[in-house]
Amino acid sequence: MKRRLVFGCGYLGGRVARLWGSAGDQVFAVTRSEERGQSLLAKGFSPLMADITRPETLVDLPSIDTVLIAVGMDRSRYSDIRKVYVEGLQNVLDALADSVQHVIYVSSTGVYGDFDGGWVDEQSPTDPQREGGKACLEAEQLLKESHWGSRSTILRFAGIYGPDRVPTRQQVVDKQWDKLSPGGYLNLIQVDDGASIVQLIAHSVDVDPDNTDTLAQTFLVSDGQPPLRRDYYDWIAERFGVGPIPWDPNAVAPQESRASSSKRISNQKLQQHFSVDFRYPDYRAGLGHALSKE
Repeated sequence: MKRRLVFGCGYLGGRVARLWGSAGDQVFAVTRSEERGQSLLAKGFSPLMADITRPETLVDLPSIDTVLIAVGMDRSRYSDIRKVYVEGLQNVLDALADSVQHVIYVSSTGVYGDFDGGWVDEQSPTDPQREGGKACLEAEQLLKESHWGSRSTILRFAGIYGPDRVPTRQQVVDKQWDKLSPGGYLNLIQVDDGASIVQLIAHSVDVDPDNTDTLAQTFLVSDGQPPLRRDYYDWIAERFGVGPIPWDPNAVAPQESRASSSKRISNQKLQQHFSVDFRYPDYRAGLGHALSKE
């Protein structure tokens, strides 16, 4: 039995926690809410009341083997993303016990800029254009330079989707065509596949604590089948019966939007190291499953 600690037990982190729990591991999950703590306890997890932006709440963390940091930005509570992603990560690293064998940090492919539709891998230059990507990149560097750098794995996730999270669904259903740009590619990963990949990576260190194929490594996490935005939006529109999208051939995405850059995220390094068997190899399979669950 391994002892796991999850910061960010939400859409992705919650699924990882369930996989670990089902495998017989003891899972500690950090939450700020007493109500949420009771919910986590009912699921068989050990809730810890803490807030990563308040280091005084992180004292006396339990002795654990693996830490997953999958914290999202709660804009209802915080306004400064750097305070959460960077300063919060520093607070966590300062508080971790020496027993930790492996730190897994969930980052974002937003650390890259525009590649004009070209393929991106782990060696491609980073150039984040949005605040989230900038904060993720700074957090990555902080982790690499920390005491835990040699015991960490950085996972740059593409857009996570699945049940109750269908990207741009509402804009399509509401026919907000001005908010959709047909240009460029979408890079996606189904949430259950993403959780399985985290479990697989953690297991590789469980069986070999000095696994250099995993430790001090960065991986891009994507299904490797990026669709053109236009094809994706048209597929969503057809599934919801809203009719063909009246595309404006002269439309240009706002510079500040995600659609203003185009890249295709490669998962070749991930596949070479772990031979991932995707349950949902592309968005059609993954979204078909998600919509059937509804």
